[in-house]
Amino acid sequence: MNLQLARLLQLTSPTLPVGAYAYSQGLEWAVESGTVRDEASALLWIGDLLEWSMGRYEAPLLAQMLRACRVNDSTSLAHLNARYLASRESAELRAETLQMAYSLVRLLGELGEESTPALTFIRTLKTPAYPAVWACAAAAWQIEEDAALTAYLWSWVENQTMAAIKAVPLGQAAGQRMMLALGARIASSVERARQLSESEYSNFAPGFAIACSQHETQYSRLFRS
Repeated sequence: MNLQLARLLQLTSPTLPVGAYAYSQGLEWAVESGTVRDEASALLWIGDLLEWSMGRYEAPLLAQMLRACRVNDSTSLAHLNARYLASRESAELRAETLQMAYSLVRLLGELGEESTPALTFIRTLKTPAYPAVWACAAAAWQIEEDAALTAYLWSWVENQTMAAIKAVPLGQAAGQRMMLALGARIASSVERARQLSESEYSNFAPGFAIACSQHETQYSRLFRS
């Protein structure tokens, strides 16, 4: 168990060289437009995305990907991967997940891990998305589903919070307060993600889609999405 925990922490560490720090997923445009302007509005923006997009779409898909990777179900993984890519509503979001997936595949190879069955399984995908590669790595390292989903959502929350700290800007204490509040909501998101049927998956977040699209033509920016 200690080894699995260490591997999970490695997968979700900000030092994982996949480039997550370079992306804000539309948050930078929300700041530019004035929608996000302080700690309270940043918490509302990120919390709503956690509730209505990450928790109801990406996390359930990740759970299914983990299960597919564990049993080497290439058909299901390919379907889930394609479904996730189809949900990327802007060019930047699609480029983000493809770049991060490429970087993680390359890293796993450099770590000498690509020969394990679950990681070899990644090669069955023609255009892998980041959650699919991440799920295969978690499965290969025998990380339990509940822990994997919790850590994946925490990593996303942390990255969004760091983007807000830089873009608004906010102080470090504000960031920690936000992460404390958002972290308290992750358990319910994980529980929902594990129970939702495929027909109930939803990433209906029009404000998020607009922000991501507008960011593509934003004049001055720090982030790539």
